[in-house]
Amino acid sequence: MNEVSPGSLIVLGKVIRPHGLSGLLRIHSYAASESAFLDAGKVFLRDTSGETNEYTITYVRPHKNIFLMKLRGLNNFEEAEKHKGADILIGKDALSRKEGEYFWYELIGLRVYLESGAFVGTLSGILPTGGHDIYVVKAGDKEVLIPAVQDIVKAIELEKGRMVVSDVEGLLDVNEI
Repeated sequence: MNEVSPGSLIVLGKVIRPHGLSGLLRIHSYAASESAFLDAGKVFLRDTSGETNEYTITYVRPHKNIFLMKLRGLNNFEEAEKHKGADILIGKDALSRKEGEYFWYELIGLRVYLESGAFVGTLSGILPTGGHDIYVVKAGDKEVLIPAVQDIVKAIELEKGRMVVSDVEGLLDVNEI
């Protein structure tokens, strides 16, 4: 891998298998659309042994419930087959977002507090749903599910490593945590 530290990369998908004979890859994307890949312009494929190689993206397009990706340098089935199961990474600096949007990797690990100051737990996961995400917050062996909506999530303070949620009655009982 050239001049890129592993900490500056983020996993954005996984190679499922080759598609056809021309080196096309079937990929499972963790991004909402192909634009995250196209905006990056290049990707890093990290195979199961940990070896990482950089490729320029020729194109990405949706195909059924996956994406098809063409990379410069992968020109046949055999070359594409070598990357089956590989993680697809892009540079964090290539990600773009709108004001008030956060990436999951930024949120996982935040300490979650009620507006009253009571500690709820640590954000350990995010469940995507049709309407909005659900934050999974753990404290010991207890788990609380918090809707990721503005009425509930009052503040996200990345620099302080914390999230503040509303004291909505019935949302959670801090005494049970």
